Amino acid sequence: MDTIVQFLKAEIESLTFEEVETNVPLISTKILDSITVVDLAVAIEDEYKIKVPLNEVTEEEFDTIERMAKYIQNKI
Repeated sequence: MDTIVQFLKAEIESLTFEEVETNVPLISTKILDSITVVDLAVAIEDEYKIKVPLNEVTEEEFDTIERMAKYIQNKI
């Protein structure tokens, strides 16, 4: 799971030009907007060879790196 967290952290920082921590809310605080969330979902699909349906890209699943890592872990 550490490699997933590292991937997500690097990808989010690349998209937002901000340093982020694993438990910081990203969507609810508007660090990630609708465009960067879609870009992130595509990067996750490419990296982990999974499908991320847009209806699953919710604040509940994608608001923190920890939640995203658990989501990915459950898909792979």
